[in-house]
Amino acid sequence: MKKYLTFLTAITIFASCADSKKETLKFEKVKVDYPETRMDDLVEDYHGTQVPDPYRWLEDDNSDETKSWVVDQNKSTFDYLSNIPYRKEIKERLEEVWDYAKYSSPFKEGDTYYYYKNDGLQNQYVMYGSKDIKAEGEVVLDPNKFSEDGTSSLAGTSFDKSGRYLAYLVSEGGSDWRTGYVKDMETGEMLSDKIEWVKFSGFSWRGDGFFYSRFPEPKEGDELSASNSHHSLYYHKLGDSQSEDKLIYVDNEHPMRNIYAGTTEDERFLIMNMTESTSGNGFSYIDLDNNPDKVVPIVNTFESDYSYIDNDGDNLLLTTNDGAPKQKVISIDLNNPAKSNWKTIIPENEDPLRGISIVGGKMFASYMHNASSQTKVFDMTGKYLMDLDLPGIGSGGGVGGKKADNIGFYSFTSFTRPSTIYKLNTETMESEIFRQPDVDFDSDAYETKQIWYTSKDGTKVPMFATMRKGLKMDGKRPTLLYGYGGFDISITPSFSLTKIPLLENDGIYVVANIRGGGEFGKDWHEAGTKERKQNVFDDFIGAAEYLIENDYTSPEKLAIEGGSNGGLLVGACMTQRPELFAVAYPRVGVLDMLRYHEFTIGHFWASDYGRSDDPEAFKYLMEYSPLHNVKATAYPATMVMTADHDDRVVPAHSFKFAAELQKKHTGDNPVIIRIETSAGHGAGKPTSKIIEEASDAIGFMFFNMNEGYAKKVEG
Repeated sequence: MKKYLTFLTAITIFASCADSKKETLKFEKVKVDYPETRMDDLVEDYHGTQVPDPYRWLEDDNSDETKSWVVDQNKSTFDYLSNIPYRKEIKERLEEVWDYAKYSSPFKEGDTYYYYKNDGLQNQYVMYGSKDIKAEGEVVLDPNKFSEDGTSSLAGTSFDKSGRYLAYLVSEGGSDWRTGYVKDMETGEMLSDKIEWVKFSGFSWRGDGFFYSRFPEPKEGDELSASNSHHSLYYHKLGDSQSEDKLIYVDNEHPMRNIYAGTTEDERFLIMNMTESTSGNGFSYIDLDNNPDKVVPIVNTFESDYSYIDNDGDNLLLTTNDGAPKQKVISIDLNNPAKSNWKTIIPENEDPLRGISIVGGKMFASYMHNASSQTKVFDMTGKYLMDLDLPGIGSGGGVGGKKADNIGFYSFTSFTRPSTIYKLNTETMESEIFRQPDVDFDSDAYETKQIWYTSKDGTKVPMFATMRKGLKMDGKRPTLLYGYGGFDISITPSFSLTKIPLLENDGIYVVANIRGGGEFGKDWHEAGTKERKQNVFDDFIGAAEYLIENDYTSPEKLAIEGGSNGGLLVGACMTQRPELFAVAYPRVGVLDMLRYHEFTIGHFWASDYGRSDDPEAFKYLMEYSPLHNVKATAYPATMVMTADHDDRVVPAHSFKFAAELQKKHTGDNPVIIRIETSAGHGAGKPTSKIIEEASDAIGFMFFNMNEGYAKKVEG
């Protein structure tokens, strides 16, 4: 049976908006067929419950039928998007604001400073190097030349101790798979070394080679979907073929564990983290100088997180939430490594500790206060010295530099301030602006408010709302509500070029700091996991209800957006409360909660979600799984968004969810799927694709809210 999309034909009417004209629209509906999606009669038995899975065939992304389905869906979607009258104007405005020089913070290797720069609209950032920090550097690596279409990206770099050799990783088409190469920085020549099938690993140097982790080579055709197991640690010596690399460690008794390893700055120790999920890790070490073949375990459980900072001889410095939900800094003497001998260097604070860097003999501790950055400075004994004076409420990038250097760099950004780089003298503790961007956007005309609201169970939850100063709250403002809520990840203030067209058209951008994230420490995270996951959705729905009740917006003007775990958030909220939203964007979402663990690295997420092969977990997963809770009702205008090379959250989630929506949706709103080609989960996506995707998303939002669009509305 065929259903219909709703295309909208616009009749333009002009209304005054400040000193410029902004169009409003009156719509006429045009019907367009959805593509047919075949349904199988497959039924899965989950602990005595029969669950239909009619679209499982869409999990095979290599089949001709799935490929044909993707082509048909994209044709339908882009036919729809082509009817948005101001889609071109939004893209032009995004290209204007994007077209400025963007820099990373510099870092020093050997006697050379390196940094990344994008001239404006380049698809990928280019790596430069200069011996004079004040001078424009020379190109070291240009990822724009890795592929003709800009879809291959630089995915990691590592210099040897002398700074002569640069090992780097390349991702093709946005995949999590990486291929490694080595460049001689003295001669400028590429070495013959090539390291394949690397995933979730960097390179850590020791002498004339480096350690790295990889998975076994997958079967042809299974590269982007098969479950990943037997993560293995190797050592590669320069000049050898990969087949000669030495296997250092693999846990064959626990094949689903991953191994991450890094050498200390003095290259004496190899620190090894073993993980089973996204939370908690065991860790061990190898004394490379004295006993290079012996792995010495320190922690064998996975109940807490341990992150290496630095070593002073036999003493390791780490952060941990073991007995400290908001993290503390500890020291472990490897001569007496029993837990009873661990020393606390910086005790747990009332705010969560998110990271430590050591520059100029001082420890710079990055804390989060009410979802905004705060940096405290300590000496190496843990004595508090001072707070680093950040420019305001926003996100600091952490101070980067060498332990022995007296110069460090850090960045700062907020919802209205583009990322600015500061140079810090660690002796005088004076900061100065090192690089400041020049963006075609009047930051001073906008403001961000932090709002606290009450969720369903009485929990106080904060959110940030950014809008034009003096904007009238009349319940008619197009509003985009964003959330994530998972895996201890904190969503902090940051400047987003893609939100400029929304703000310039008197819209409101809101970020909710819901449970499941790391904004308030381990307890906040765990309150949004497993059987408590509904708290996350309740928090997000509570944010929407607050915005409506307080006249920021209305259900006819409210859009929700989230990616990955945030795509799950959007999928769950739109299926639980479809009447509350006008528009929904589930991006690269985890939408089939019964089968997510069957693909690539999905089994790692069970610490947050639980698994359907557990009878108790199945019950609560089934209650909120977006795919399994689509019912015959009217849904918001929905654009499901995914990519054909996403091997983090495989596109089958989005394929099946879109098919089910199209089958059961009873309203006139479009429920379409936008499938990006030669792109993955998000990392390394070229600028051109980011702008195209953002133009489509903003246009889709305005169009389905009956909102006009003015290219630039002056205040």
